[in-house]
Amino acid sequence: MYARPVFCTQCGQRLEERLVGVHHEKSVPVCAACGAVHWIDPKVAAGCLILRDGTVLLVKRAIEPGYGKWVFPGGHVDRGETLEAAALRETREECGAVARIDGLVGAYSYPGRPVIVAVYRATLLPESPAPYPADETLEVGWFTPEEIDGLDLAFRSTADALADLLGRPFRTPPPDV
Repeated sequence: MYARPVFCTQCGQRLEERLVGVHHEKSVPVCAACGAVHWIDPKVAAGCLILRDGTVLLVKRAIEPGYGKWVFPGGHVDRGETLEAAALRETREECGAVARIDGLVGAYSYPGRPVIVAVYRATLLPESPAPYPADETLEVGWFTPEEIDGLDLAFRSTADALADLLGRPFRTPPPDV
């Protein structure tokens, strides 16, 4: 989980926890000096599951969390960016693949976790280079569902999205994203 803010982004004073909401049920950081409420919003991520000849493109992460584990290409959505644009950008950044989105596989969120993940089914475009390991990627590969069973998946959202796409369950890694 991400650390709660300590100082106000508006005036720089130290924040304090206050109960807010209609029934005062939620504790959030509030500035005693200027009254700014610092909502702890979730982070949104998006990615693509690219299919080709009965296989799925996966990448092995070169960063934490999930270093050395397999995931579909994806990452955080920038402010003002659409989910679809972020999914395609992150796919290109992580493995060089240029793709077209074909539809939404699903949106995944879990209790106590700060990230919401939107996953799209995609097709590699003819003008795309062959996928390759980029800055945040150790390896890339095309895997059948049976081969995916033997992989160490990075996140629960990876297993859940693969299950929704391929119509069968996959081993769920310990909770993270």
